[in-house]
Amino acid sequence: MSLRFLLILIFSASLSVSFSQQKSTGAGAETVKPKLVVGLVVDQMRWDFLYRYSDRYKPDGGFRRLLSHGFSNENTFIPYSPTVTACGHSTIYTGTVPAISGITGNAWYDQREQRVMYCTEDKSVKTVGSTTASGEMSPRNMHTTTIGDELRLATNFRSKVIGVAIKDRGGILPAGHSANGAYWYDSKSGNWITSTYYRNDLPAWVSGYNQGKHVDKYYETGWSTLYPVETYINSSKGENTWEAKPFGSAALAHPYNFKNFIGKNYGVVASTPFGNTMTLEMAKAAVKGEELGQGKETDMLTVSLSSPDYIGHAFGPNSIEVEDCYLRLDKDLGDFLNFLDKEIGQGQYLLFLSADHGVAHIPGFMKANKIPAGTFDDGAVMDSLNSKLKEKFGQEDLVISMFNYQVHLNHNLIDSLKLDKEDITNAVIRMMKKQPEVSRVFELEELAETTLPEKLKSMIANGYHPNRSGDIQFVLYPQYIDGGPTGTTHGMWNPYDAHIPLVWYGWNIKPGKSNSEVYMTDIAPTIAAMLRIQMPNGTVGKPIEALLK
Repeated sequence: MSLRFLLILIFSASLSVSFSQQKSTGAGAETVKPKLVVGLVVDQMRWDFLYRYSDRYKPDGGFRRLLSHGFSNENTFIPYSPTVTACGHSTIYTGTVPAISGITGNAWYDQREQRVMYCTEDKSVKTVGSTTASGEMSPRNMHTTTIGDELRLATNFRSKVIGVAIKDRGGILPAGHSANGAYWYDSKSGNWITSTYYRNDLPAWVSGYNQGKHVDKYYETGWSTLYPVETYINSSKGENTWEAKPFGSAALAHPYNFKNFIGKNYGVVASTPFGNTMTLEMAKAAVKGEELGQGKETDMLTVSLSSPDYIGHAFGPNSIEVEDCYLRLDKDLGDFLNFLDKEIGQGQYLLFLSADHGVAHIPGFMKANKIPAGTFDDGAVMDSLNSKLKEKFGQEDLVISMFNYQVHLNHNLIDSLKLDKEDITNAVIRMMKKQPEVSRVFELEELAETTLPEKLKSMIANGYHPNRSGDIQFVLYPQYIDGGPTGTTHGMWNPYDAHIPLVWYGWNIKPGKSNSEVYMTDIAPTIAAMLRIQMPNGTVGKPIEALLK
């Protein structure tokens, strides 16, 4: 064989390989995408819950399966304050912060409207699925698109997007503005409902699910622990005085009997693990009823599991109730993954699990164990502020609200009476500094000049929206909460509220972990990068490199 002929063969072979690679991976090539993207947000899940109960997570359960076959971003943080439900759900799916999305809390005092506004309220729409006002909701208060909106835009609205949650805000905000549907639970009727923002009647699959009245089945069962109660070594035992009693003053500990709620009280189920079961069953019904993942385009299902939040608020993160909730959720998640494997196909769906916020320990529990903690009563403080301001300025109600760890001044009243806003602001700051639970207090417009650790300054700035935020910010000491003598809450900058899980699973996900710090705002742009579509229009996060490698 001549040298010239050999060179021609080599050159031809290289051209063939190059053309083949270009055809499969180069510009203009058809992009293989998942059939379905599933977002699972656990309402009030601290990162450490992935491991706190892991000795009892089942091999075929959800958490162990996600961690062993998925990719975990171990240091995922919320980059804003306040760390509450509406902000968390909107941020995960918009890739932006409340300062841009406008979702500054579950509710806020709206300066333009001069009233308190709920995050998803919309009086221009009507309830679909019940006769109550629980469906007068929509995503219109959110200024930005979600990753679901961008998926719909990228496919000229051929992709379907459906949201499901017990809480209206957990179903509506993640699904976005252009969603095919969002469904939430009406605690007054026991039905899953929607609003005329989406459609004028319930689809047959939702009506069929409602007819089953599954809640009564859960009430008939009651709530006993999965294992003998004495084996719950990760939690405090006994009837603790610092725990709330969501099932009545006589219901002090497991087993809880719910038979007296059958046909009468449809709301209690949210404070039990069966709320998770019910939500995931509704999600399965959505996959089948909407034929998600069965078309030529990628579809999206957003699911928020609200019950851990209700249970956590009442009993605290060191309770048997919370531990049993997560052991049962582990089983429910395992069943849900099995369902997706069967209906969509293994490796054919992309799933992530995260949380909207964490939770603080109950102050009573902490103090019993000699750890500094306490409570702050914003209602009593607001009354005290107004009383002292009246003495000084001769006018009542100069403070109009104290939403989201902020003091809101009554601007209309101050302007109409030609009072000095700066004098009133300084007086409030001096009074707030005297509150023993308050670590810092300052005027929000002076945030840039305020002496604060950069992390806190950034988180507060990311949560500030001029029309929907207050005038004065206060920060409580660590482990101090805005609440009463029982139960607990969340909302501050601290790691127990802001360090959340983020685990990816399924399509194009290789098992692994990363301890690099990432943020809640990175979830949406990461999905956008994986799907090769535009990120949401307010995104400030960036794709997670460790996952994409």
